[in-house]
Amino acid sequence: MKKGYWVVAYKSVSDDSATKAYSELALPALEPFGARFLTRSSSSVQPHEAGLQQRTVVVEFESYEKALAAYESESYKKALQALGSGAERDFRIVEGA
Repeated sequence: MKKGYWVVAYKSVSDDSATKAYSELALPALEPFGARFLTRSSSSVQPHEAGLQQRTVVVEFESYEKALAAYESESYKKALQALGSGAERDFRIVEGA
């Protein structure tokens, strides 16, 4: 079974308190799905080509299906509500190779 990944690039953050509230809810919401954070970097990003210097988060799941289920879970939806419009993100769920 192929792994699943969340790849999230923060284009902008307009409300730091919303991103903090989101983080406080998102981390425990993802634990039951076996989420493993590979990076949560905001300072050590070296962009290349058309890349941008922006916070990047990569989360690994045991399967693509678990990555999808985590996003659709009620507990993660509460985290998204807390984030609201506090950040603009490029959020992708992808299947591993």
